[in-house]
Amino acid sequence: MTKTRIGFIGVGGIAQRHLGVLEQFEDVELAGFADVDFDRAVDAASRFGARAFANHDDMLAHGRLDAIYICIPPFAHGAAERAVIAKGLPFFVEKPISLDLAMAEALAGEIETAGLITAVGYHWRYLDTVDEARRLLENRPAQLLSGYWLDQTPPPQWWWHKDQSGGQMVEQTTHIIDLARYLVGDVTQVFGLAGHSNRDNYPGLDVPTVSTASLRFASGAVGNIGSTCLLNWGHRVGLHLFADGMALELTDHDIMVDVGAGRPVRHAEGDPVWREDRDFIDAVRGKPSRIRCSYGEALKTHRVALAINQSAETGQAVDLVTR
Repeated sequence: MTKTRIGFIGVGGIAQRHLGVLEQFEDVELAGFADVDFDRAVDAASRFGARAFANHDDMLAHGRLDAIYICIPPFAHGAAERAVIAKGLPFFVEKPISLDLAMAEALAGEIETAGLITAVGYHWRYLDTVDEARRLLENRPAQLLSGYWLDQTPPPQWWWHKDQSGGQMVEQTTHIIDLARYLVGDVTQVFGLAGHSNRDNYPGLDVPTVSTASLRFASGAVGNIGSTCLLNWGHRVGLHLFADGMALELTDHDIMVDVGAGRPVRHAEGDPVWREDRDFIDAVRGKPSRIRCSYGEALKTHRVALAINQSAETGQAVDLVTR
């Protein structure tokens, strides 16, 4: 079997999650690793008998690769994607895709012109519980949504700074925004509010510590999404949806369906990251694409997240043009 040779740009925590999946695939060879922390690239390369590179340009020039995973912090996007596009390689990129909307729009245009296969790591779309929710909502569409990401402050210091992470709505709660879009459709208007309190254990933290957004959807549905990083534990992450005679609650672990006869909970089965990685590799290998979130689709979610930030800063609702 000819194996698909994969290179990684960025070998941090989320990359390790994908590596744990990809190493299970018999049709994949993990062939190259580039990271600004060269020792980290060396460690990954040693683990898989691959080559380590100090930067992505060297890897792309010498790696003989079939596809790329881009797993870098939000502020670092741009140069890596452009280099991969210039090589004509399919790529998987982790969310959020950028902090600069104009750059993301330009990259989306370049990807479309090049006709590249892309995928973005909105893995909630691959939960079997989300598949169930989509089936249930086909004939009874959601009319009200309430989402939440109520959590602790992540340890990487780049996360603490809005100019590096974009803040919680952009870096974490984007998963809930994307899930809402996947289940309900395009967002046409947002109004955001945010607040900040200093935290002694997180010097220099300048992202909002609490934020909320009201959303209007093209379908007529309305919703709200709230976030906080004030806790010292992961409290709750999920999305409630309310339709005619039905209430759903989704987390990344289970689904609750309430139709007035109790509140039964079913746990999710399988690994959504395995599914998204498998679909990307299959598409790269020439099979019919089952990718659920391309770069262009992720951009639609990213516009919403950035619009929430804009609204919170200006105090004005932001209208979004659906495309």
